Amino acid sequence: MLTALIVIPVVGAILVALLPRRRIELVLPVGVGMSLIPLAVSGFLFAAFETGEAGFQFVDQAVWYEPWGISWSLGVDGISLPLVVLTTLLVPIALAASTSISHRLKEFVAYTLALEAGLIGVFLALDLFLFFVFFEAILVPMYFIIGIWGGERRVYAAIKFFLYTAFGSALLLAAIIGLAILNSQQTGAPSFAFTDLANLDLSVGTERLLFAAFALAFAIKVPLFPFHTWLPDAHVEAPTAGSVLLAGVLLKLGTYGLLRFNLGLFPQASVDLVPVLAVLAVVGIIYGALVAIVQPDLKKLVAYSSVSHLGFIVLGTFALTSGGLAGGVVQNINHGVTTGALFLLVGMIYDRRHTKQIADFGGLAQVMPIYSGIFLFTAFASIGLPGLNGFVGEFMVLVGSFPTLPVYVIVAAGGVVLAAVYLLWAYERTFTGPLDKPENEKLVDLSAREVALLAPLVVLMVLLGLYPRILLDRVEPSTEIVLDRIEAITTFSVPEPGRAMDIFATESGGE
Repeated sequence: MLTALIVIPVVGAILVALLPRRRIELVLPVGVGMSLIPLAVSGFLFAAFETGEAGFQFVDQAVWYEPWGISWSLGVDGISLPLVVLTTLLVPIALAASTSISHRLKEFVAYTLALEAGLIGVFLALDLFLFFVFFEAILVPMYFIIGIWGGERRVYAAIKFFLYTAFGSALLLAAIIGLAILNSQQTGAPSFAFTDLANLDLSVGTERLLFAAFALAFAIKVPLFPFHTWLPDAHVEAPTAGSVLLAGVLLKLGTYGLLRFNLGLFPQASVDLVPVLAVLAVVGIIYGALVAIVQPDLKKLVAYSSVSHLGFIVLGTFALTSGGLAGGVVQNINHGVTTGALFLLVGMIYDRRHTKQIADFGGLAQVMPIYSGIFLFTAFASIGLPGLNGFVGEFMVLVGSFPTLPVYVIVAAGGVVLAAVYLLWAYERTFTGPLDKPENEKLVDLSAREVALLAPLVVLMVLLGLYPRILLDRVEPSTEIVLDRIEAITTFSVPEPGRAMDIFATESGGE
């Protein structure tokens, strides 16, 4: 079943590529239809997932190349499952929102489906060589999505994106090969299996060096400050679908990698280097928010907000507490939902006005009341209004991180306030006040199709805000295993309070 999740988008890309160019009207329907199949499969996996189990489920394994110890090994746990579902949800939405693309539409849809296959593969791979193959494979379709269908500076943005991430990937590959060689020396057989490499006996120096190589690759992908400079260019120049998938899913490869591999493979180095990652996370939170405040471009404002929001996820991850770790996973999903919706909304207004400059708007609520209402609702969710999904993740991260990183949490809390500043100020300038520009007077409000595209994300903002246990029931057992292993191998002791779900207990006794 997990293999099918990867193969189906590839088959869809091939089908789209084989469609005759004279039947161009079939391209988007076929692409969206094929992308809905993985959504149905991932929905089934989410429902069938055993919530009390901490290990990998639905494991699919076969020997790939035995002399090198490489296997086709796939599995899903509470950390990766929500990200797989998020990916399969955003891809059909992004494709269905791409009706404005007419140039080389077949290639665009095929690249998007290929990107989906790579993203799902990253979250499912339990063999590090296989993980690296998928990790690298996603660079190609995203490079072309930005470089062909992006804005005026699309080639520059695409090359910058590729070079940054390729540099980090080179270090990651070297570290993965190093681990396989060490496994061969210690066990007599090479292996790239995550479970085998997690049990290696590493010296302090070796572990820190390997940790640094993994962390740098993932920090570029997040991106953490100061490795973030590729992100605003990529977001601003990418087409709407590219921005949605870049912010909603691709950036999560970095935060997922830090949790899965840095904490999972190098527990002692993770404990020792907490201050380094915590400083970078907090600097990113404040820096991203401050730069977002002064952005004249609405899309670039949302891009810098991702730098800030993702800092919270990294902070929660390296707080090494139950609440922080689970909160970071939950915030991965919440950020994908809210920021994906914001980029969709920016794309919809750009299709009407062909500008993203905030100064070119003003008073849009008078002619686009539905659009302005959904934008404000999404902004509240992103800010972290209680009752909406953004509040859950940020609250868990801040409360869960305070026992181990109190000073960092106090500073990071300022990012919540700054988020309200840059989003609400942008809303005020864009939607309120007089409608004093003639170009805006004839703007058409959202169509039924556009409302339908946004509706699933709006529903999730409410559902995950009011009932976060639908995620926590699946997430927490897997994050607890990570912390249990860190406690078993190092002298670190996870502080109270214990279970992350106690923060959002709905029954007496915290159950």
